[in-house]
Amino acid sequence: MSKVKTRFPPSPTGHLHLGGARTALFNWLFARHHGGVFLLRFEDTDRERSRQEYVDSIREALEWLGLEWDEGPYFQMERLDVYREFADKLYREGKAYYCECPPELLEEKRKRALAEGRKPKYDGTCRDKDLGPGPGRVLRFKTPPVGTTVVEDLIRGPVAFDHQELDDFVIMRPDGIPTYQFAVVVDDLTMGITHVIRGDDHLSNTPKQILLFKALGAEPPKYAHVPMILGPDGSRLSKRHGALSILAYRDEGFLPQALRNYLVRLGWSYGDQEIFSLEEMIEKFDLSRVSKSPARFDPDKLLALNAHYIRQEPTEKLALEVLPFLKALGIEIREPQDPRFLKAVESVKPRARTLKEMAEMMRFYFVDEIEFDPKAADKFLKEDIAPVLERLIRELEALPEFKEETLETLFRSLAEEYQLKLKHIAQPVRVALTGRTVSPGLFEVMDILGKETVIKRLKRALDHIRGG
Repeated sequence: MSKVKTRFPPSPTGHLHLGGARTALFNWLFARHHGGVFLLRFEDTDRERSRQEYVDSIREALEWLGLEWDEGPYFQMERLDVYREFADKLYREGKAYYCECPPELLEEKRKRALAEGRKPKYDGTCRDKDLGPGPGRVLRFKTPPVGTTVVEDLIRGPVAFDHQELDDFVIMRPDGIPTYQFAVVVDDLTMGITHVIRGDDHLSNTPKQILLFKALGAEPPKYAHVPMILGPDGSRLSKRHGALSILAYRDEGFLPQALRNYLVRLGWSYGDQEIFSLEEMIEKFDLSRVSKSPARFDPDKLLALNAHYIRQEPTEKLALEVLPFLKALGIEIREPQDPRFLKAVESVKPRARTLKEMAEMMRFYFVDEIEFDPKAADKFLKEDIAPVLERLIRELEALPEFKEETLETLFRSLAEEYQLKLKHIAQPVRVALTGRTVSPGLFEVMDILGKETVIKRLKRALDHIRGG
């Protein structure tokens, strides 16, 4: 077998979403597993909807996911001469013909066929007219009227298509722009693509493409059609299910390794293993393990997986990754490797599911004045705790060592003295220091904030209790 070569051919008419990213990942992994080549190609013949911003966005998303390409990017609009050359070859050999049927007539015929319960395919009006090229004429492929084309799908097995279900489809438009069916075949042929891995919504295109390959005297690539991704409710995945573009996931604070891991498990499995390093994915990926059934998108599972990868990330690296999210909250960290900042990152690392969530959890460390959650303040910052807070402030001011162990000892002795459970002191102090009832460990928080800030916040809590 020749060296494996796969491709990812997005249309730059929108941002890269989960389905496209999974297709790219599967092609990339297949190429890497076999020591082959992964190619990027933009199918930009839709001139009205194609945008440079989407080209840039798709490239950025692939780079963020770590799916570097070996060839390309190629652009179909830069290859028009190549398509015309192959179209002329088919025409000269009598395998394609020009059609002068106007769009209005075709639409009328389509409606009539539907009304009569027939398949709305082209009826071959111009097939034997022997027309040459001319204004407003399209070039149609001469589909063999009888016979069967079998797609030997690497995931589904053989799928047969009766030629009577196909029609003489257009391969070149009047403006000299190729249709999708033709451009993709010429590209895959001239670029040496050996395997086409794509969504099963393309399965109905495959017999047409196989016929084109054969008409051009070439061996088609091997095809693998991956079942689609469904929403949690079993319907086609869409924005209403919470599915975002890949760069939007990045901007929400997901890690690329988490999203990669989640995508690879959408329709592929390796026993019961859920967590895969990139090296393991490359080593284990094989089309025989791709499911024949649609995968379901589960946003909660993705969040849980991202939380796992956040916990696994080295704190020093995580500290750098959370910086833009803190900046979005108005917090500038000048020394991200400062031990106190690293401690703050470490304190929320086991609790955060995204970098954005992590930044929000850390915010209280860096603001001059925290805002009390109204419910938390009403419940815990009451007059009966004021004497305890006053005493705590005096003890903290006199404390020679401001460390977690020393602080815990102090709190336990105060709880014993006031005949309170430890939580009855700890929770009001937590609200005084963080504004909330949930935070990292209290003594850990106090150690990170430092003596001066802790005392300042406790005094402000006292002012709040007294109506100040």
